[in-house]
Amino acid sequence: MTDARRAAAEAAPTEIGADLRPVRSWVFDLDNTLYPAETRFLNQVEQRINAYFVRTSGLEAAEALTVQKTYLNDYGTSLAGLMLHYQIDPHDFLAEVHDVPLDCLAPDTGLRLGLERLKGPRFIFTNGSSAHARRVLERLELGDLFDGVFALEDADLIPKPDPRTFARMLERFGVDPATACFFEDTPKNLAPAKALGMTTVLVGPKAFVAEGDYIDHRAAALSPFLTTAILDGDPS
Repeated sequence: MTDARRAAAEAAPTEIGADLRPVRSWVFDLDNTLYPAETRFLNQVEQRINAYFVRTSGLEAAEALTVQKTYLNDYGTSLAGLMLHYQIDPHDFLAEVHDVPLDCLAPDTGLRLGLERLKGPRFIFTNGSSAHARRVLERLELGDLFDGVFALEDADLIPKPDPRTFARMLERFGVDPATACFFEDTPKNLAPAKALGMTTVLVGPKAFVAEGDYIDHRAAALSPFLTTAILDGDPS
């Protein structure tokens, strides 16, 4: 094991030395995947969503939060539920809830090195807006490493895990699912990817507690997973 791999293996618990040699394309979720959930960055977005729910529905904050979580679970995004039950402008919603400070996010040299190791195109596949994805990638100083972003607008506002959205993403980028790997922090979003033949990696706090035969690999911390993964062309 190289010094880099040894150092990564001694970091946060994660799967070390995953065999990803068949992979030719790399697809990443954005929020709580390319940066740790511990930053609590997404909490700011959730607070804005809750405020939007309160204003739109007239519910008290606690009740609005319950409804918001129900929509998220039932429809894939809070926005999908709002569009079904209320008359709202989805683009105004996306602009408002994603307009949050980026202070708690910072570039991660280890993650960049891990991403640079990957042979083949890299893509972002997010239920967030395209503007949000660009802001976060710029803040993380990773934008130059990705070949494309497939955001909620590109899916006609139909979020993951809808299989139609996966199919549109794969078609947009010309990705063969049989040689693609998908990284995601929400377990249920991996199921359609696996059904299509993609290699799947569950990232973040749920990595070693979630169950499902659609999870191929588990990465509590993304940097050491990528740094130690066995890739096509690596020296034996």
